[in-house]
Amino acid sequence: MKNKENILIKRFKDYGFKVGFLPCGKKNSIADVLGVRVGHFNKISGRDIRTGITIIDPGIKNLFRKKIPAAIYVGNGFGKLTGITQVEELGTLETPIALTNTLAVGPVMRGVVDWVIKNSPDIKPIETINTVVGETNDGWLNNIHKNSIGADDVFKAFKNLSTNTGAGCVGAGVGTRVFSWKGGIGSSSRLIKIGNKKYTLGALVQTNFGGALNILGLPIGKILGETDFDNFIKTGDGSCVVVLATDAPFSARQLKRIAKRAVLGLAKTGSVMAHGSGDYIIAFSTNRNGIEGEGDLSKCLLDADLTQFFLGAVEAVEESVYDALFAAKTTTGRGGNTLKSIPKDQVIEIIKNKNG
Repeated sequence: MKNKENILIKRFKDYGFKVGFLPCGKKNSIADVLGVRVGHFNKISGRDIRTGITIIDPGIKNLFRKKIPAAIYVGNGFGKLTGITQVEELGTLETPIALTNTLAVGPVMRGVVDWVIKNSPDIKPIETINTVVGETNDGWLNNIHKNSIGADDVFKAFKNLSTNTGAGCVGAGVGTRVFSWKGGIGSSSRLIKIGNKKYTLGALVQTNFGGALNILGLPIGKILGETDFDNFIKTGDGSCVVVLATDAPFSARQLKRIAKRAVLGLAKTGSVMAHGSGDYIIAFSTNRNGIEGEGDLSKCLLDADLTQFFLGAVEAVEESVYDALFAAKTTTGRGGNTLKSIPKDQVIEIIKNKNG
């Protein structure tokens, strides 16, 4: 079932706040990159299962054969990300990206493999499939030790692929925490003009990390008395997976440079990438000119053009985190643990008073 509820969710941009300098796309999401779609599967069962799967599909027909340029940057490596070494070695992405909880990486990886095999009729029996599956630990609300996610659930997420990316408590964000509040999935985009050509850069985040929340430069967490640094409590650890997509012609090397800047967007929101935080940025381009030996590298943008994309990555990631916070709802799960939604009215009043 598609997440019709999330179409009506009020996102951060809907409150009239603008993040940064660059304009956003029409949807203000990763789906502003032509062809990109997102699918969620929510797994909510009993009192202790609050988790799910999120699929990011670049929209390339027969992606396994028509690989696209990609790169991965590791901010802090306390996590489990499949496929990372092959992407690092070859600079390509050959399957849609999946996000889930820490101990569901195995079955989700198997599910993506099954989906690729089913949708790649020319695949040979000896060929391997490099899947990229990211995760965060949603164990505060979700019983991660239960075998609650299966490979067949991945097909349900694929069935829900849409240009409506959803936000908040959807898919891999059903059970996550960010700062002192309920987190989830967030997304944003930026439009970039180089010469006479326009390009799009979009971000999607799976937020599950701690710190001291800043919004638009204001120390919201400190003002509200909700930070992880008062006594350096353990819940300050956590993770964040960021997916960046663009239609601009870039090589894997250039995409990695863009991916590095995403951590600046996280830092602007108050993250320090704590000891126990797995912070990964996966970047890809739907433009195949950036593939060595197959594309036309002469058509790639110059390194001197990257600065606008650096800015776009920082802004889109920053706003995506706010998006996840503002869209998430109070959720109760394992052991009666509850994560409250951010007190939006208070936060909005603080921002408006400061800016007004």
